[in-house]
Amino acid sequence: MQFTKMHGLGNDFVIVVREEVPPYVEKLAKEICHRRFGIGADGLVFILPSERADFRMRIFNSDGSESEQCGNALRCVAKYYAEELSTIRKSELTVETGIGVQNVWLEMEQDQVKQIRVDMGEPILEAEKVPVLSKEKQVIHQPIRAGEQAFYFTAVSMGNPHAVIEVEDVQKIPLDVLGPMIETHEWFPRKTNVEFITVHSPDEITMRVWERGAGETMACGSGACAVVVAGVLNGKCDRKATVHLAGGDLEIEWNSGDQHVYMTGPAEKVFTGVWLKKY
Repeated sequence: MQFTKMHGLGNDFVIVVREEVPPYVEKLAKEICHRRFGIGADGLVFILPSERADFRMRIFNSDGSESEQCGNALRCVAKYYAEELSTIRKSELTVETGIGVQNVWLEMEQDQVKQIRVDMGEPILEAEKVPVLSKEKQVIHQPIRAGEQAFYFTAVSMGNPHAVIEVEDVQKIPLDVLGPMIETHEWFPRKTNVEFITVHSPDEITMRVWERGAGETMACGSGACAVVVAGVLNGKCDRKATVHLAGGDLEIEWNSGDQHVYMTGPAEKVFTGVWLKKY
């Protein structure tokens, strides 16, 4: 099986072009993503045919579970498709994902994609749709306990669930301890991604992320979108802000017109190869 290794700000993926997802995909994702016995990645991503868009994307986390949405993976597959698969140079693509068809705009330079802008859709704020178990219609700055520590979180879905928590210094947070505790908290029936943030100014935020099914990663596109939405809801940031992640920066805009969130950032190809194991 031929593959390409790519990353979006250090959030890395194994990209595979196929006609359909194999039935043993859960096992395949676990083995390919293993950083000692496999290729090593946060997720396994398939580029598939689509009747509704230029192509379809499906993403499987390193634990074998499928994710509805991933902004960094979406930028990676858009770059790959534009540079390797498309016979016509296009500045705009449509991609079918687990949350529907998403629009992607490409900034090209000498047939190379430099920046990718993605319409991440309208954030979902109703508690039951995030989902988070709460009597409140929306969960904004609500208390939650993780072990002996108490925090306040805001629940946002970008097609996948996020719990955004503001702290004074995000670098001091023991993410490897608190991340899995909140990810699997009883309030989140489908688990949740966890973002700890420090707001420096209305247009500048630093974020660390514990991704559902993958653990700590260097970047999370949908998480950065959820962070800006949560910042606006809490009166802490503007609708357009730079989000600093371990792997680099993303520009996020929660448009006041269509209420969609737009994410802009890079993607990079690292290497290609062949997965030799037979199933």
